[in-house]
Amino acid sequence: MARASATRKRAARAASVSQEQAEQAVRVLLQWAGEEPAREGLRDTPTRVVRAYRDWFSGYLSDPADYLRRTFEEVEGYDEMIVLRGIEFESHCEHHMAPIIGRAHVGYLPTNKVVGISKLARVVDGYARRFQVQEKLTAQIAQCIDSVLRPRGVGVVIDAAHQCMTTRGVHKRGVSMVTSKMLGAFREDARTRAEFLRFIDGT
Repeated sequence: MARASATRKRAARAASVSQEQAEQAVRVLLQWAGEEPAREGLRDTPTRVVRAYRDWFSGYLSDPADYLRRTFEEVEGYDEMIVLRGIEFESHCEHHMAPIIGRAHVGYLPTNKVVGISKLARVVDGYARRFQVQEKLTAQIAQCIDSVLRPRGVGVVIDAAHQCMTTRGVHKRGVSMVTSKMLGAFREDARTRAEFLRFIDGT
């Protein structure tokens, strides 16, 4: 309920700003950077940027938990680990608004129900398509799966490159950041955690 309320509030905030206001903000930034927003090559840029923002930040208009509501119980008693690895995502750093490009690995130990695997990827995208820090993104994905599916355990590992570090500041390319969140058996049982990490390594 609280999550749904937060989603409604975010949608209301977005609706309170008109497209023209958003496009004007882009024109101001172009001018601040030293450009002439009215020149031919930039004339339609504000519209294109606003359209791109609608895509990049569409996660504010959804509650990722909704993707997990439909589950399946006819699994012949299957209760072993389920892992979806290599989920590619794009997000944006909330400190510099620069892209974060990476892959998420998600695993859980089901109780008496499972969810369609595409829904796990949608949960990742639902949180990634917002302004983020990687640590929070990792925790949000794990906590969402845990709260809706109530599995015996959840594990999430994210490996991502941050363009706020590669294209500005220290300019260190080829560097990625790895974060993890382990809940339930993934946190309490070293063997379960090790099995998950082996799965995502592909060994």
